[in-house]
Amino acid sequence: MSQFAFKQFSVTQHHAAMKVSTDGILLGAWAPLSQARTVIDVGSGTGLIALMCKQRNPNCLVHAVELDDSALLDAKHNIAHSPWPDIKLHHMAIQDFETTEPFDLMVSNPPYFNASLKGQNMARNRARHTDSLSFGELLDAFAKLTTDRGQLAVILPVEESRLFCQLASTRGLSQVASCAIKTTPKKAVSRRLILIGKCPPAKSVEQELVIYDLHNQYTDDFVSLCQAFYLKM
Repeated sequence: MSQFAFKQFSVTQHHAAMKVSTDGILLGAWAPLSQARTVIDVGSGTGLIALMCKQRNPNCLVHAVELDDSALLDAKHNIAHSPWPDIKLHHMAIQDFETTEPFDLMVSNPPYFNASLKGQNMARNRARHTDSLSFGELLDAFAKLTTDRGQLAVILPVEESRLFCQLASTRGLSQVASCAIKTTPKKAVSRRLILIGKCPPAKSVEQELVIYDLHNQYTDDFVSLCQAFYLKM
């Protein structure tokens, strides 16, 4: 599908290797935005998560960073044709990004394939594999570019999420919250939404979200989280 329509904006994805996915929608809907004045979306791709953040909190200043030339074409188009053309798009690697004003929140649907076999599509390889952005580099960028009370929201497969949290811990960072994602009640957890913070919480908030019920209908929890975006909710 070359275009994905949401309630308040559309995402054109003619050029980006990584298309709109449930992972991205979950992250954009779950990330804590109520207190965030400034947000940076790392590896923005089509701009989906940046747009979702801006819809949820129109008063926050959103920056989107994307290295890939092709994805950037889609992101530029999607931001320019959205209700929020003031989203700041940066064509660069997050490792090279500098700011004098640290961010309150960093969000990223990061590449997580490490040693797996790569395909012929180089742009898709960059988007999916950690060669261009390792977990350590993402955590270092978070430490560098956010405020003392800054937070980082990501979505990852289960095993990769454990590794990510271990690496965060070695850097003095803490898991603030997580949400285990199951496609159906009977399936194993496939993804985890994770919130990392610089200030350790009294207790990490642990949640679970099931997308489809036993009748293959969206669950009430999923509808509650995503109904501001999906056209048919």
